[in-house]
Parts: sequence; C-alpha cells; structure tokens
Amino acid sequence: MNDLTQQQCEACRIGAPKVTEAERAELLPKIPDWKIERDGHLDKLKREYRFDDYPKALAFTQQIGELAEAQGHHPAILTERGKVTVWWWSHKIEGLHRNDFIMAAKSDLCYATKG
Repeated sequence: MNDLTQQQCEACRIGAPKVTEAERAELLPKIPDWKIERDGHLDKLKREYRFDDYPKALAFTQQIGELAEAQGHHPAILTERGKVTVWWWSHKIEGLHRNDFIMAAKSDLCYATKG
C-alpha cells in the first residue's frame, strides 16, 4: 500500500509537535480517501468505509479496534448499517500527528484485505 503501513505509532505526549502544513501536503496523498475535517478547534482525519451489511461493518469496526489497541492509538468510530466512519486525531496534542496518518493508512489496509 505505502510506507505508512509499515510504520509504528510513537508514544505521543502533551506538547508533541503537530504535523506542519508541509508534512500534511506530503502525507495526505498517501491516504487519498481521507480528508481533514475541522471539528471545533481540532483537525481530524475522516473516512467513510462502505459495506454490504451491518455484520460486515461491525467486523471491520472490531478489526480497527484491535489495530488501535495494538498500536496504543485510538480513533472515534461510528458503525452504521453498511457504513463505518473513522476519525483519527491525537487527543494529547488536540490535533494531527504523524501517528494519525499511519493509522489511517493501516485502516485502509484492513479495508483492502477485508476478505
């Protein structure tokens, strides 16, 4: 898929630097189905994934949850009939970190290999 899927999240601490505009411009093309969405004062990565039915959407949600737990980085997930919406952002820095782009790419890989 891309080099982001091969990277691991680093521990994010309060005060860690957010991605710069130049880093965003470099990273966003690597996850072309994602968009940056402004939520209040926070920037978040957002993507909707489509499924044939609720059980497939729920299974994908579980897969993303397991991925998040393994990486120690957790998204907001909305599971609906035929659709899962995922938001990645770094809570401790209230914005986007490289970890969010890594997890977005890993989420896409899960979707691409969903079976």
